[in-house]
Amino acid sequence: MMMARHGTEQDDCVLFAVEHGIGRITLNRPDRLNALSLAMHHRLSAILDEIERRNDLRVLLLIGAGRAFCAGQDLSERPVEQTGAPLDLGESLELRYNPLVRRLMAVNVPLLCAVNGVAAGAGAGLALLADMVIAAESARLILSFTRIGLMPDCGVSWLLPRLIGQPRALGMALTGDAIPARQAEAWGMIWQAVPDAAFSSTVEAMLQTLAQAPTQALMATRHAMRGAWLRDLDAQLELERDEQRRLGLTEDYREGVSAFRDKRQPQFRAR
Repeated sequence: MMMARHGTEQDDCVLFAVEHGIGRITLNRPDRLNALSLAMHHRLSAILDEIERRNDLRVLLLIGAGRAFCAGQDLSERPVEQTGAPLDLGESLELRYNPLVRRLMAVNVPLLCAVNGVAAGAGAGLALLADMVIAAESARLILSFTRIGLMPDCGVSWLLPRLIGQPRALGMALTGDAIPARQAEAWGMIWQAVPDAAFSSTVEAMLQTLAQAPTQALMATRHAMRGAWLRDLDAQLELERDEQRRLGLTEDYREGVSAFRDKRQPQFRAR
């Protein structure tokens, strides 16, 4: 599913490739279940810099290499023995995780996350940031924070109650129990759980669907629906008016209407 890329060791801990408008980010430390390291944060930041400069992307995929999506923070990089100054986890969030969350949620194309295996801790948080999540049936999502004496971060405490309601979100966070992909789908936490044998083909089909869709309309839809959590009805109606006015002037709108009238497939060009 992911094209190979050559580079430095730091570059190879997260891979990035673009083909036919589809960008693919692969967390690539399979021997560590793609646990997030400082090098991975630096690499992800550089990749997001590149994404923000490009104008040829139509959709972005986030996936893990090997048998896991992401096991969360690499705890081997966080020694807790009191040999010096106390460890400041808030600094880690402020400098690395919080900027990553904000930037992933703000990418200007649809973000699809393919959860190919376990997504734990911050790994679960990264997955849930996506616009759509497709998971292999064998995958599990685990909020493992309290098991090591911490609380959920990576935006989970804000996002998860909005997705599945407070009782389920709290239960999942307080117990640290693993939630199978099918249960996550039934709860509304993810878009779709599919049999492992169909996982790759399902992800590829969705990437093609999103890459061929009217990108501006997709992004306006995301902005309206996510922001609805923070707006009242009057503000939402005004936003719908303004965005529909803007979209009605795009080439993609004219193409969509023409294709509908002509009974043919539209050829959207993100313009």
